Amino acid sequence: MVRKLINQSLVFWIAGLVILIDQYVKYLVRANLPVGEVYSLAPGLDPYFRLLHIENTGAAFGMFQSGGTLFALIAVIVAVVISYYALRLPDGQWTLRVVLGLQLGGALGNLVDRVVNGPVTDFFNLFSFLNTPIFNVADLSITLGVIALLIMMWAEARQSKTKAPPAPEPADAGNSS
Repeated sequence: MVRKLINQSLVFWIAGLVILIDQYVKYLVRANLPVGEVYSLAPGLDPYFRLLHIENTGAAFGMFQSGGTLFALIAVIVAVVISYYALRLPDGQWTLRVVLGLQLGGALGNLVDRVVNGPVTDFFNLFSFLNTPIFNVADLSITLGVIALLIMMWAEARQSKTKAPPAPEPADAGNSS
């Protein structure tokens, strides 16, 4: 009983940790870096990694601007679906629980921003010379969760191909007995 509770709650512990980290870092950015301002962590690092505070009304990585209400609704639906699925996973699915926790935490982290602040606070700016999207901890968590899930699905498909029973040999068409 206790083991089952621990198994089922892992998704929510991971999600909670992601939300805490995401919201704390966003708080620090909002409190210390005005919107539109850049903070360079080290002189030579600036074109490759810097902080740039923006307010995002769209989806992850600044896509689909001005869709805040729609994305809040999508985040709620995603959270319900992940939670429902996570509670029905069989024991022993630790990796999948962590991956789902990353996705759930990211979705809820950005949802908290939308509900409390309106726009989502984004600040990580990688390779600014390539005009790359600016993102936050929640976006990173969602992205890592999706990548890990795709890798898991690919590995499972590959494993099931190697474990598939051998195909039956075709009847010998040239054998006339």
